[in-house]
Amino acid sequence: MHLLVVEDEHVMCDTIVRSLRRSAYSVDYCYDGDEALELLAVERYDLVLLDLNLPGKDGMTVLRTFRQTDQETPVLILSARGEVEDKVEGLDAGANDYLAKPFHLAELEARIRSLTLRQFKQKDVLLTCGVLNFDTRTRTASVKGETISLTRKELGILEYLMVHQGRPVSQEELIDHVWDNSVDSFSNSIRVHISALRKKLRTALGYDPINNKIGEGYLMGGEVR
Repeated sequence: MHLLVVEDEHVMCDTIVRSLRRSAYSVDYCYDGDEALELLAVERYDLVLLDLNLPGKDGMTVLRTFRQTDQETPVLILSARGEVEDKVEGLDAGANDYLAKPFHLAELEARIRSLTLRQFKQKDVLLTCGVLNFDTRTRTASVKGETISLTRKELGILEYLMVHQGRPVSQEELIDHVWDNSVDSFSNSIRVHISALRKKLRTALGYDPINNKIGEGYLMGGEVR
């Protein structure tokens, strides 16, 4: 999942970013509203974490401007403004959730899971494809209870493919949702990560659950062997 964190308190922003990256999320970040709008204009995100007290354009202005062109991307407000009126204003402006500071990182990640997986109507935090499981809470993959050792990037790829299993996912889409904005779209590292992931899954499962659809992308969710 590709996330954007917009937070002007540098220490807090860096703490959030490090925590999310440890959990295999792809994270971009910035410290002011003007840069946030620039990133939102050129990048696609699965979720935006937005502070309200920002230099440049404030968070509410960023939210209202963003909602003029994008009604779908979830926005989670992170703010020291904890009054009911502030929450109502943020939600009415187009936010999907509101988390008042201070908060625990565990709660933040739970809110992120809720917003990013809500559209898939998961009964719990477990994504499944045959006997392959991905626990979105612990950020681990397993087969019949045995954990598969994956890198953060491999976990990110696997989660995205499992969330979208049943349809092809192009390399460009993976770049948008699994890599941050520093990636070179022509880099061979993308294919290297996917190849490594498929090798590990083949070892654990006895077959490769990811198929290449020529001209379309990578498809997970075919017939279980």
